[in-house]
Amino acid sequence: MFEGILQDLIDELGRFPGIGPKSAQRIAFFVIQDPRYDPAALSELLATVRERIHPCEVCGNLTESVRCSICSDERRDHSVICVVEESKDVAAIERAREYDGVYHVLGGVIDPMNGVGPDQLNVRSLVQRLADDSVTEVILATNSTVEGEATSSYLTRLLQPIGVRITRIASGLPVGADLEFADEITLGRAFAGRRSVE
Repeated sequence: MFEGILQDLIDELGRFPGIGPKSAQRIAFFVIQDPRYDPAALSELLATVRERIHPCEVCGNLTESVRCSICSDERRDHSVICVVEESKDVAAIERAREYDGVYHVLGGVIDPMNGVGPDQLNVRSLVQRLADDSVTEVILATNSTVEGEATSSYLTRLLQPIGVRITRIASGLPVGADLEFADEITLGRAFAGRRSVE
């Protein structure tokens, strides 16, 4: 639609997840037209973030330190590990304020179509964390996608011989959802995971 460097900027912004063509265009015009905005500050910050952020040596969550703040927090229950796909999942669970254990970030899911197997994930260090018998429960909190379910099944088979309790987060209908729009798998899980009304 536009030409030259302006279209290049819009195209580059559109490569970000969740940024469609219209959002990319709005951001590009904001950067160009707002004299108070300093794009050099964003550029510098992006370079610094790429340089300083890395996986936690224990759980794989993103951090600036050797260990993330969750692994370093002695008030957390280190006997329970919640396994998630990505660091953004840690943030989502923390927002709910219902969990006080620690995490293990896989760095993705098993996805044979895209060449991702267990060896490309942060699985070996999870098994190492269970070696000293201090962990009593592993909660599998992968997404309810085909790949997330495959990863959860793989981890269940891998960890069962260790003897640790393995649980899976419940799934079903989100609050405010209409039954008519729910798919069969979601409805099936909602019925399977039903509980007594108190």
